[in-house]
Amino acid sequence: MSGETDLARLLATMAPQVRPGRFVFVSVEGSVDAEALATVVEPEGLSVVLRAEDADRLGLTYDFVAAWITLRVHSALEAVGLTAAVSTALTDAGISCNVVAGFHHDHLLVPAEYVEDALSALARLAGTPER
Repeated sequence: MSGETDLARLLATMAPQVRPGRFVFVSVEGSVDAEALATVVEPEGLSVVLRAEDADRLGLTYDFVAAWITLRVHSALEAVGLTAAVSTALTDAGISCNVVAGFHHDHLLVPAEYVEDALSALARLAGTPER
């Protein structure tokens, strides 16, 4: 099933949903003894997104604790503008965001303490009532 490419429809139907928990980025050599929720291979090592409690259990250091927001709209990989629009809305609200794109959905990792503000900014962008 191909995803949506129309930016107006993507924004109107993005349906953000918060994944329960707190999430962190770590960099490791090799692998980790925990469920990796997202990974990126970089020259400096393997970047991994983990649940904070898994990083704590493994004694891994991190300095960014995030909330995870999934945009439930099925965005096509070739869709243009969704990341830019979301990034701009969060920038205007003063909220940092790390975006992870999956095959079906885009995922936003925002500072945990600003998750409600991020959801409000996304609601304004979508033209839906704020939470």
